[in-house]
Amino acid sequence: MEKTLTLRIIKKYPNRRLYDTEKSSYITVADVLKLIRQNVEFKVVDTNNGKDITRSTLVQVIMEREGGSAPIFTTDMLTRFIRVYDDTSQALFGEFLDHNLKIFGEQQKILQDQMDGIVNSPIHVMQNLTERNMTLWKEMQQRFLDLATGNTLETTETSLPTKTEPATKKSVPKKKKSTQK
Repeated sequence: MEKTLTLRIIKKYPNRRLYDTEKSSYITVADVLKLIRQNVEFKVVDTNNGKDITRSTLVQVIMEREGGSAPIFTTDMLTRFIRVYDDTSQALFGEFLDHNLKIFGEQQKILQDQMDGIVNSPIHVMQNLTERNMTLWKEMQQRFLDLATGNTLETTETSLPTKTEPATKKSVPKKKKSTQK
Protein backbone atom coordinates (compact mmCIF):
# COMPACT_ATOMS: atom_id res chain seq x y z
CA MET A 1 0.00 0.00 0.00
CA GLU A 2 1.62 3.20 -1.15
CA LYS A 3 1.23 6.23 1.06
CA THR A 4 1.23 9.48 -0.86
CA LEU A 5 2.37 12.47 1.11
CA THR A 6 2.32 15.97 -0.23
CA LEU A 7 5.38 17.62 1.16
CA ARG A 8 5.37 21.32 1.64
CA ILE A 9 8.51 22.69 0.05
CA ILE A 10 10.37 25.45 1.81
CA LYS A 11 13.30 27.01 0.01
CA LYS A 12 16.25 28.47 1.86
CA TYR A 13 18.00 31.29 0.02
CA PRO A 14 21.66 32.37 0.41
CA ASN A 15 20.51 35.32 2.52
CA ARG A 16 19.25 32.66 5.03
CA ARG A 17 15.60 33.54 4.40
CA LEU A 18 13.03 30.76 4.19
CA TYR A 19 10.42 30.84 1.43
CA ASP A 20 7.21 28.77 1.73
CA THR A 21 6.30 27.73 -1.82
CA GLU A 22 2.73 26.82 -0.83
CA LYS A 23 1.99 30.24 0.64
CA SER A 24 4.26 32.08 -1.78
CA SER A 25 5.74 34.11 1.05
CA TYR A 26 8.76 34.29 3.29
CA ILE A 27 8.50 32.61 6.69
CA THR A 28 10.51 32.59 9.88
CA VAL A 29 11.86 29.77 12.04
CA ALA A 30 8.88 30.44 14.33
CA ASP A 31 6.60 29.69 11.36
CA VAL A 32 8.48 26.42 10.81
CA LEU A 33 7.78 25.58 14.46
CA LYS A 34 4.07 26.20 13.83
CA LEU A 35 4.18 23.80 10.87
CA ILE A 36 5.77 21.16 13.09
CA ARG A 37 3.10 21.61 15.76
CA GLN A 38 0.38 21.32 13.10
CA ASN A 39 1.92 18.04 11.87
CA VAL A 40 2.56 19.49 8.42
CA GLU A 41 5.08 17.44 6.45
CA PHE A 42 7.68 19.68 4.88
CA LYS A 43 11.09 19.65 3.27
CA VAL A 44 13.62 22.48 3.32
CA VAL A 45 15.71 22.76 0.16
CA ASP A 46 18.85 24.86 -0.37
CA THR A 47 18.29 27.00 -3.48
CA ASN A 48 22.01 27.03 -4.33
CA ASN A 49 22.48 23.30 -4.80
CA GLY A 50 19.02 21.69 -4.31
CA LYS A 51 20.18 19.74 -1.21
CA ASP A 52 17.70 18.70 1.46
CA ILE A 53 18.60 20.78 4.53
CA THR A 54 15.52 19.92 6.61
CA ARG A 55 17.61 18.41 9.43
CA SER A 56 19.77 21.51 9.84
CA THR A 57 16.64 23.68 9.85
CA LEU A 58 15.12 21.49 12.56
CA VAL A 59 18.33 21.82 14.58
CA GLN A 60 17.96 25.59 14.20
CA VAL A 61 14.40 25.33 15.59
CA ILE A 62 15.73 23.34 18.55
CA MET A 63 18.52 25.89 19.12
CA GLU A 64 16.00 28.74 19.26
CA ARG A 65 13.76 26.80 21.63
CA GLU A 66 16.72 25.88 23.84
CA GLY A 67 17.75 29.55 24.00
CA GLY A 68 14.36 30.41 25.51
CA SER A 69 13.27 30.42 29.11
CA ALA A 70 12.54 26.67 29.42
CA PRO A 71 15.27 24.56 27.80
CA ILE A 72 14.92 20.78 27.80
CA PHE A 73 18.60 19.83 27.49
CA THR A 74 21.08 20.44 30.26
CA THR A 75 24.74 21.13 29.54
CA ASP A 76 25.61 17.61 30.75
CA MET A 77 23.04 16.05 28.39
CA LEU A 78 24.35 17.98 25.41
CA THR A 79 27.90 16.98 26.29
CA ARG A 80 26.89 13.31 26.41
CA PHE A 81 25.11 13.65 23.05
CA ILE A 82 28.27 15.03 21.48
CA ARG A 83 30.35 12.19 22.95
CA VAL A 84 27.98 9.63 21.39
CA TYR A 85 28.86 10.97 17.91
CA ASP A 86 32.37 9.54 18.32
CA ASP A 87 31.15 6.22 19.74
CA THR A 88 30.55 3.06 17.73
CA SER A 89 27.05 2.84 19.21
CA GLN A 90 25.94 6.11 17.56
CA ALA A 91 23.30 4.40 15.36
CA LEU A 92 21.99 2.39 18.30
CA PHE A 93 21.69 5.56 20.38
CA GLY A 94 19.71 7.29 17.62
CA GLU A 95 17.30 4.34 17.41
CA PHE A 96 17.01 4.32 21.20
CA LEU A 97 16.11 8.03 21.29
CA ASP A 98 13.65 7.70 18.42
CA HIS A 99 11.89 4.72 19.99
CA ASN A 100 11.65 6.40 23.41
CA LEU A 101 10.35 9.66 21.95
CA LYS A 102 7.61 7.72 20.11
CA ILE A 103 6.63 5.93 23.32
CA PHE A 104 6.66 9.23 25.21
CA GLY A 105 4.39 10.81 22.58
CA GLU A 106 1.95 7.88 22.76
CA GLN A 107 1.84 8.11 26.56
CA GLN A 108 1.24 11.86 26.36
CA LYS A 109 -1.69 11.24 23.98
CA ILE A 110 -3.19 8.62 26.32
CA LEU A 111 -2.78 10.95 29.31
CA GLN A 112 -4.35 13.84 27.39
CA ASP A 113 -7.32 11.66 26.39
CA GLN A 114 -7.77 10.59 30.02
CA MET A 115 -7.58 14.18 31.23
CA ASP A 116 -10.17 15.19 28.64
CA GLY A 117 -12.43 12.43 29.97
CA ILE A 118 -11.97 13.60 33.56
CA VAL A 119 -12.64 17.23 32.67
CA ASN A 120 -15.69 16.47 30.53
CA SER A 121 -17.19 13.86 32.87
CA PRO A 122 -18.16 16.28 35.70
CA ILE A 123 -19.71 18.61 33.15
CA HIS A 124 -21.99 15.85 31.89
CA VAL A 125 -22.86 14.81 35.45
CA MET A 126 -23.76 18.38 36.38
CA GLN A 127 -25.80 18.81 33.20
CA ASN A 128 -27.79 15.63 33.92
CA LEU A 129 -28.30 16.65 37.54
CA THR A 130 -29.50 20.10 36.50
CA GLU A 131 -31.97 18.62 33.99
CA ARG A 132 -33.31 16.24 36.65
CA ASN A 133 -33.69 19.06 39.18
CA MET A 134 -35.53 21.19 36.60
CA THR A 135 -37.98 18.33 35.94
CA LEU A 136 -38.63 17.86 39.66
CA TRP A 137 -39.07 21.63 40.11
CA LYS A 138 -41.63 21.78 37.28
CA GLU A 139 -43.53 18.83 38.75
CA MET A 140 -43.61 20.49 42.16
CA GLN A 141 -44.85 23.76 40.65
CA GLN A 142 -47.59 21.88 38.79
CA ARG A 143 -48.69 20.11 42.01
CA PHE A 144 -48.81 23.41 43.86
CA LEU A 145 -50.81 25.01 41.04
CA ASP A 146 -53.23 22.07 40.95
CA LEU A 147 -53.79 22.21 44.69
CA ALA A 148 -54.21 26.01 44.63
CA THR A 149 -56.78 25.86 41.84
CA GLY A 150 -58.72 23.03 43.44
CA ASN A 151 -57.94 20.30 40.96
CA THR A 152 -58.69 16.80 42.23
CA LEU A 153 -56.03 14.63 43.75
CA GLU A 154 -56.26 12.13 40.89
CA THR A 155 -54.88 14.85 38.62
CA THR A 156 -52.04 15.74 40.97
CA GLU A 157 -51.14 12.12 41.73
CA THR A 158 -50.18 11.54 38.11
CA SER A 159 -47.71 14.40 38.25
CA LEU A 160 -46.14 13.42 41.57
CA PRO A 161 -42.59 12.09 41.57
CA THR A 162 -42.49 8.34 42.10
CA LYS A 163 -40.43 8.57 45.29
CA THR A 164 -43.03 10.49 47.33
CA GLU A 165 -46.15 8.92 48.79
CA PRO A 166 -49.31 10.60 47.47
CA ALA A 167 -52.03 11.67 49.87
CA THR A 168 -55.16 9.50 49.80
CA LYS A 169 -58.67 10.83 49.22
CA LYS A 170 -59.80 9.60 52.63
CA SER A 171 -57.17 11.54 54.61
CA VAL A 172 -57.95 14.91 53.03
CA PRO A 173 -61.71 14.97 53.73
CA LYS A 174 -61.16 13.88 57.35
CA LYS A 175 -58.93 16.88 57.96
CA LYS A 176 -61.52 19.20 56.44
CA LYS A 177 -64.33 17.72 58.57
CA SER A 178 -62.30 17.96 61.77
CA THR A 179 -61.36 21.58 61.15
CA GLN A 180 -64.98 22.57 60.44
CA LYS A 181 -66.21 21.59 63.95
